[in-house]
Order: sequence, then structure tokens, then C-alpha cells
Amino acid sequence: MSFASPLFLWYFTPLVLVAVLVAPRSWRNGIIAVASLFFYATAAGSDTWILLITMVVNFVAGPFLEPDQWDRNHSRRKQLLIGVVGVDLTVLVIWKYAGFATEQLAALAHLFGGDFPVTHLLLPIGISFFTFHHISYVVDVYRGERLALRNPVSFVTYIAMFPQLIAGPIVRYREISDQLPQQRSHRLDDIAAGFPRFALGLCKKAIIADSLSPMVNACFATPADKMTFAVAWLGAIGYTLQLYFDFSGYSDMAIGLGRMLGFRLPENFARPYSSVTITEFWRRWHMSLSRWFRDYVYIPLGGNRHGAARTYRNLCVVFVLTGFWHGANWTFLVWGIYHGALLIIERGFHLEDAPTERRPRIARRALTMFLVVIGWVYFKSSDLPSALTMVGHMFLPDFTGLTDAVTTALTNQRLFILLAAMAILFMPAQPVAGPLIESSRSLPATILRVGVMTAGVAYAALLVASGTFSPFLYYQF
Repeated sequence: MSFASPLFLWYFTPLVLVAVLVAPRSWRNGIIAVASLFFYATAAGSDTWILLITMVVNFVAGPFLEPDQWDRNHSRRKQLLIGVVGVDLTVLVIWKYAGFATEQLAALAHLFGGDFPVTHLLLPIGISFFTFHHISYVVDVYRGERLALRNPVSFVTYIAMFPQLIAGPIVRYREISDQLPQQRSHRLDDIAAGFPRFALGLCKKAIIADSLSPMVNACFATPADKMTFAVAWLGAIGYTLQLYFDFSGYSDMAIGLGRMLGFRLPENFARPYSSVTITEFWRRWHMSLSRWFRDYVYIPLGGNRHGAARTYRNLCVVFVLTGFWHGANWTFLVWGIYHGALLIIERGFHLEDAPTERRPRIARRALTMFLVVIGWVYFKSSDLPSALTMVGHMFLPDFTGLTDAVTTALTNQRLFILLAAMAILFMPAQPVAGPLIESSRSLPATILRVGVMTAGVAYAALLVASGTFSPFLYYQF
């Protein structure tokens, strides 16, 4: 079940919202927990048991990870934490990376005339996200930052809450623990504030991202011998916009749904394409993932506290993991290393701070956008040769134009949407549309809210009803 499907929009969500609104407070978490497990089961099918088993392991371990007043059992707690995190990561590694690892071993064996069996496992939807939620929970409890949950319904509500279960934002336990008590208030005001945010995300997804998808796919499917400068740049820019509107649209929908259910989920995007440095880009793009790696990997490794060499090493580790977190493919690893290298260069030459003068800022913003677009080619491509072919043609101007397949995919409607979407590349860093439409009562926010909730939602609903929606891009991660 997708957020952009008729079943979810017209049946599931209204029923859950009405049930949560009219039910006694003590029932609300239970309704959300049951609805979330049903939502996940419709998408994951028989793989639902993986989520259930890992939830049981982490919930049972939680109380034993809490430090007492004198922390007399620190060694035992540390061993338990390592064991629980080991279980979580083992499940993730087996289902997400076993196929990739065995393919590499099979290729290596073939070089020496041998044979090695390749394992093919279907990736359970959302496994990367609920694994990170589990790790956040046990680590925050182990550190003594929050108490463990004793109520299994509250725990399921946190881990499996359907707005963020499949593709985030990644909600650290410390960010939501105070919102999980059964007596949490829930008002019509929450629905009134959350629905415009949800509607904004739906418009981003259905109207913009899905419209660009056929054109982008046609560009990236162009054979190497037919690739041109125009096709390469059209595909790269198109995917840059598609990915942003698809993923930020999902995040807006998730945050809006969470608000309608009475939860305040963390922001995930803050107009990243307005960034003046790569460092700033990662403070604005998929912010919940950046915060997770900062708190649970980068800082425990030492962060930037032990000199430049250690800092660069820690950045390399984080971005190798960030790349592979997105998928078991060399393209993701190269994309992660690419961004890690850019951050190291910025730190090494003290370029991470944005200039204050207008002209240098414009130049730096253009350079940052250029570097980000190049990186997205590796992120999108199916393999490294395809990525290298497209990037190579982006640096080799020619006059052969678009291929027939790309021309067919680039209809007048899609060209108009592409040009309209490109406005995001030139907009200022503030204000960010999501928080603005949700909470502000200013005239611009009111105009945006009315437009999204009338013409925008009506057009998006027509697209959904016609069956033109596609799965969210981050479902694959």
C-alpha cells in the first residue's frame, strides 16, 4: 500500500484518523500500532515476520540496557547492547547485502575457474529504516538518555508507525519518547495543521515527481552508443528534481500524517538545493539520516575532536556506510565516497563556511549544485559503466540532440513541469515550504495552503485515480 494509492488515500487514512479521533486516549496508540502492522503487512507480505522478530528482540532487551544509579552492571549492559545491535545489523546485512556479496564472490571464483552459488533474497520493504530505529532505541536507552518502554503497544507505535515506517524520516528514540505515553492529547487542530502538509507532499509526488519519471528513465536507459550531451544533462537534471520532489514529498506526507495522528516528526529537508557548500547540503538533505550517522557513528568514532587525520577517517567511514546504506551496488559506494571526498576537500581548504558576499555565494551555490548533480548520476545508474558513460558525455558537448526515445518521453506537459520544477534550483534557502504551510498564518503561507488544498489536491487526486502514480523512490532502500 503506497501513500499515493487510492486504497490508502480514500479508505485506510480516513478510517484510522476517525478511529484515533473518537477513541478514548488510552486506545489511540493501540489503534495506530494495529493499523501500522496491517499497513506494513500489505506491503511486505510474508516478510512481516522479520519486523516482528526484531521488535521482540529489541523490546525485551530494552529494560536490561538501562543504567542503574551507580551503573554497577556497565560491562553486562555493554555486552547486551553489542549483542542486540549485532542482531539488528545481521538481519539487515543478510537480507540487503547477501546477494551482492555472493555475486562478487562468484565473479572472483569465475576468474580462477571456480564456481560459487549466488544467493537471491527479496529485500523486505523498509528494513533499513526500522533497523536504524531499533538501533536508536537501544543505544539511547543504554546511554541513559531515555528510559526503556515497558508497554509493548507504545514500542510498536514507535517502531512501526506507518507514516515513517517505510521510508522515514528516521526518528531517533530521544526525539519521540516524550510523545509516546498513552494519554497523549489529540485534537482537530492537529488534523487541520497536518493535512496541508500531507497535501503538499502528495502534490510534489503525484504532479511533479511522477510526471518526470518516464523522461528520466528514458534518458538513463539510453545505450552508451546513443548517449549524447543533451540526453545526459536532461537525465541528470531531471533525476535531481525527481528525487527531491519524490523523497521530500514522501517526507511531507509522513510529517503531515504524523501530525494528524498527534505526533511531531522531525524535519527531513530544508531546501537542500539552495546550499552553498556540500557541508551545508548534508545539513539540509535527508537530515534525519545525517543526524543518525552523526550521533551513532561519527561522534562515537571521535568526530572532529582528535585532529584532521582522524576527522577525515571518520568522514570516510560515515560516507562509505551512507553509500552502502542506500543499496548493495558499487554505484552507491562510489556516490558515498564522492560526497565524503568533497567534504574532506572543503574541510582541508576551509571552504565549509559559506562566503558572505553576494557574488561569491552565487558562484559557490552554482558549483555545489553542479557537484550534487554529478553525484546523482552515480546514485541513479544501474552500474558503474553506465554512470561513467553518462558523466563522460556531460563533459563532452556535441550537437546531436535527443534520441527518439527521449523525445517521445519528453512531452510538452513534462517539459512544462520540468521547467517549473527547476525553479527550486534558484529559490532562496528560506522559507522552507513544509514548515511554512503547516504552522505559519502569514499571507504567503495562506496562499500556498489554499492553492495546495484546492487545485493541487484535486489534480493530484485525478492522477492517483487514473493509476499514473509510481512507488516512492526510497521504497527500494
